[in-house]
Order: sequence, then C-alpha cells, then structure tokens
Amino acid sequence: MSLPQEVQVINVGLSRFADAVRDQGVEVLDVDWRIPAGGDAELVAVLGRLYGLHSRAIDEANREVVRRLDEAVPVLVEVAPAAGVIPGLGERAVLHPGPPLDWEDFCDPLRRSVRAAVMAEGWASTLEEAERFVAQGNVQLEPANHHATVVPMATALTPSAPVFVVENPQGGNRAYSPLNQGPGKVAWFGVEQPEAIDRLRWLRDVAAPVLSATLQGVGPVDLFSIAAQGLQMGDDGHMRTQAATNLFVRHLLPSLVGLEDPRRVEVARFLSANHLFFLNLGMAAAKAVADWASEVAGSSVVIGMARNGTTFGIRLGSMSDRRRSRSQAAWFVAAAPAVGDALYYSGFGPEVGAPDIGDSAVLELVGLGGAAAAASPAIASFLGGSMSKAIAATDEMDRICVSPSSRFKLPFLDFRGSPLGIDVRKVVELEIAPAINTGILHASEGVGQVGAGVARAPLDCFKQALLALDEFYH
Repeated sequence: MSLPQEVQVINVGLSRFADAVRDQGVEVLDVDWRIPAGGDAELVAVLGRLYGLHSRAIDEANREVVRRLDEAVPVLVEVAPAAGVIPGLGERAVLHPGPPLDWEDFCDPLRRSVRAAVMAEGWASTLEEAERFVAQGNVQLEPANHHATVVPMATALTPSAPVFVVENPQGGNRAYSPLNQGPGKVAWFGVEQPEAIDRLRWLRDVAAPVLSATLQGVGPVDLFSIAAQGLQMGDDGHMRTQAATNLFVRHLLPSLVGLEDPRRVEVARFLSANHLFFLNLGMAAAKAVADWASEVAGSSVVIGMARNGTTFGIRLGSMSDRRRSRSQAAWFVAAAPAVGDALYYSGFGPEVGAPDIGDSAVLELVGLGGAAAAASPAIASFLGGSMSKAIAATDEMDRICVSPSSRFKLPFLDFRGSPLGIDVRKVVELEIAPAINTGILHASEGVGQVGAGVARAPLDCFKQALLALDEFYH
C-alpha cells in the first residue's frame, strides 16, 4: 500500500497545526473550534439543556424579543422636568448609571457628578455640604434603569433636571434620558467645578424651555430613523453620533429659529458645538424598546447592560411567571472592566483611566455601538486603524447575536444588518464578551474625559445569567 502523493487537511482547533501544514505547501481547511464554555462542566451541562431540552421555548421567546427590538419605532415627544414625568422618582432622589450601589462604593467621577447635581438642585451650597448631605442619607441613590431611565457616563440625575421623553407606541411605554451636557468641564464627565454646576442649571433654566417649545413645533421625532441615517454617514451610534446630531438639529431648525424667545440663539450655539447631543436621545430610544422586550418571559437575549464605574451588570427579561424564578429586576454583576483599545488625550494614559461607566451600553443591545463598528471609519482608529479591524469587530458581535437588524444597515458590509439581540448562551459557549464603544474618564482628579476606547463586558455576568435562565426552566 502506497501513501497518497497529495493530501488535503482539515484541522480542528489549534490553528498552529494548520499553520505547520500550510507552511509545507499543503491545502488546509482550518476549523475554528474550542471547548464550549472553556470546558467548565457545569456550564457545558447547562448549555446542553438550554440548547437542547429547552431550545424550542427559548428560541420562540428570542424571536419575540428580537421582533420588538427590531420593529418598535420610539419617538421623542417632549422635554420636561424629571420630577413631572419619571415614574417613582422621589423628591430627594438621585439617579445614577449602572446596577445598584452604596455611596461608599461610588467611584470618584460619579461621586463628583452627584455632588455637582446636589448643588445644582439647591440642596447644598458647597461641595463639602453636598458630600455630607449625601453621606448622611438625605438622598435616595437609585439606578436610573429602575425608573425607565438611562444616563450616560457619570451622569447623576435629580428631580428638577430636564429629560427627553421618548415614547414607544407599539409597547405603550416610555423611557427617559437627560439632555446631553456637552463637551468641556461638565458633570457627566466627573467634573464638579463651578462651570459644571452652571451647565446643569443652564440646561434646566434655558435649554429645556427652548427645546420644549421647539419640539411643539415639529411634533414626534422618529429617533431610530435618524440613527439609521447616521450609520450611513459614519456614525456607530454610540461613541460617534455626529451625523445623527446634525440630522436632528437640522430637523429642529425651522421651529427653533421661528421662536420669539431670544434665548434660541444661545441654545442654537450650544447644539452646534455638541456633537454628542444625539447620544442621550439614542439611549432613551434603545431603553424604550428594551423595556418592552423585557416583558417577554424565558428569553436568553440580554435586555439590560450598564455600568457605574465600580460594577458592570446585565439583565434578562421577565422570569416572573415561574415559582423558582428571579425578579425581573435582577442584575447579574461583576467588576467594571477597564477600557481597552484606547486612544488617550495628550498627557494621559491607561494609568489614569477610570473603569467603564454609564448606561449607554443599552445601545449595543439594539444593534448600535460595538455592533455597528463596521459602519464607522472613526471607530476603526481605535481598532488598529483599519476598516478590516472594525469589520472584524462587527463580525465577532454577529457570532453572539440572534439575527441581523432590519433597520440598521452597514454600508461597508453591503448593507448587511448590524448584529441584534445578544444571546447569553452564545456568549458563554464561545467566551466572546460583547464589545462596548465608550469614553474614558479620569479616575481621580475630576478633570473629565481623557480618552476613548472599547470595553469588554465581563464574562462572569453572562455565566450568572445563564445559570439563572437554567433555574427558570427547571
């Protein structure tokens, strides 16, 4: 018996073997395979049940969750003081990003933002008074997510602060987000200097009434339509929202200039200088559809993802119709990660960067941000400087998502839909954590934003959620 003169090789697993054969001029089909869940026996057994015995029920729930994420049309309907519209907001409440957190565990940027908000509210006249006021338990510190609200970066939201009111007609629910504070020395970047406090008061006393009157002249605004157009113009919908902001301002312009209020010029200047103004609008829109999707029981799709600079948490949808279930409001929590693939402003580096913070990761759940990295040449600069790396980032997200979006199209991928519906089963099986496009704040000195990059969600959150889902189906 003679050996064959030509061979073709299929290599499963370690690519090094494929490279060795390929170096000898032999054709190799390299199959990227690894042991599911890193070989953890308990998780492998859980995956077997959730992909096997319970797969039909889970897949049916997932289809409905993704349908809601994909088909809802959230619209901006008004700007109003938080106290008048946000459900369950107490008179002395301060809403913060991420999962629940005790005051002593707040990171430095978020503590500074809370103190600035307390002073803007008039509850204290100095930062020292503000610190004592909060430390003595005079305010209710609550996650914004528990009130159908999302806040970006280190934002602290108080009752008199103005918010966008976004309505989801399909689900009959609303979501809220504060007005974006803009660039510079601002509280959402962890700054508590007088300029930051003045900006909060200006947004409340000047920008809010002008924008409220402006919106009355344009009617409801379809926010995801604007976000979708932004992707065609180089946005990712999270770290870069410049195109969507421009489109939104253009939409407001006729009504804004038609106002008799002399403050309209001041507000127009603010809008024209704030390229992230649409960020908060996109977040509220994403929150509205995610909250509607959260009503579906038994899905493996993530409907909440947020961080507070100390912890990172995710949430699954309703599990409230089973006896051994966890609460719908349950968080699966791990330590907030550092931000990688980062570009820092001159004079700053990784040693001063705070851990990942903000509720803006809700955007990744609806097909924006990290899921849409391939749409944005600007984001490519954080991923090695090439569009191929940005495309690879979107492809990676595609591996852990349920289906492509029908509305958020990626021009550099032949208008393929961006990945939609992060599936905890796939995340744990493949050990691929979602990528989140985000800014970086200074960890300790209150100087504001020092860079931007890409954070990786901690895998442990998804493992906890997977175990809870398994418990739900037992």
